[in-house]
Amino acid sequence: MTDSEVLVRTATDAGVTTLTLDSPANRNALSSTLVRQLRDAIDTAGGDPSVRAVVVTHTGGTFCAGADLGEALKRGLTPEQATEEVGKAMSGLMRSFLELPKPVVVVLDGHVRAGGFGLVGAADVAIAGPASTFALTESRLGLAPSIISVVLLARMTPRAVGRYFLTGEKFDGPAAVEAGLLTVAADSADGVAQELEAVLEGVRKASPQGLAASKRLTTAALLDGFDEATAVRAAESLALFGSAEAREGMTAFLSKQKPSWDVSTR
Repeated sequence: MTDSEVLVRTATDAGVTTLTLDSPANRNALSSTLVRQLRDAIDTAGGDPSVRAVVVTHTGGTFCAGADLGEALKRGLTPEQATEEVGKAMSGLMRSFLELPKPVVVVLDGHVRAGGFGLVGAADVAIAGPASTFALTESRLGLAPSIISVVLLARMTPRAVGRYFLTGEKFDGPAAVEAGLLTVAADSADGVAQELEAVLEGVRKASPQGLAASKRLTTAALLDGFDEATAVRAAESLALFGSAEAREGMTAFLSKQKPSWDVSTR
């Protein structure tokens, strides 16, 4: 594998494996290559008894923009096949975060959109810096945050999902903390580093057995019925993607125009 083909960079130090999403050209979108490399790196960290925690972070101004449907289509998949494939990939990534018997800490200082929310929501701890922004814009495209809702509805407050799922508006780190999406929002890079180190030092003091047992307690409710829930939401997503409204919404988005249903005044 050449250096340019490495989209997830791995480094382990002091009992912590850091996985860096390094595909800034497409805003760290979840291409088949990135998903495979991330899953492999998580599996490797999970099987290494010297690793106590996994940190997932990023390069570039976007943590993760969600599924890379364009890459799937370029490989010759139909839109329906591409939607089904990325849905399975998203479900599998979220499950891998939840099932790992070690803490998963997401550290971001950039934009989070679409499937990027699934990674944040599936993490045990989420820390964000001042450049972070969040938006669930699916409703504006004739879609819904279907598959990622399985973790988001468990993490976020009912009032928060009632607002941000429906309006698609952008919100910042402090609002994401209030919504239950983030653990903490720091106001500087130094603040992010300090918050991360505090979490990791706590993890380093814990026994592997204690970490695994404690994590099972925190993820049991989410994993109970997870496959059934994501399958239902994946079918919903597939139906929405195939609809006339979604086609119009995505066409309008790509052409930077309003779809016919947009009656906003600004």
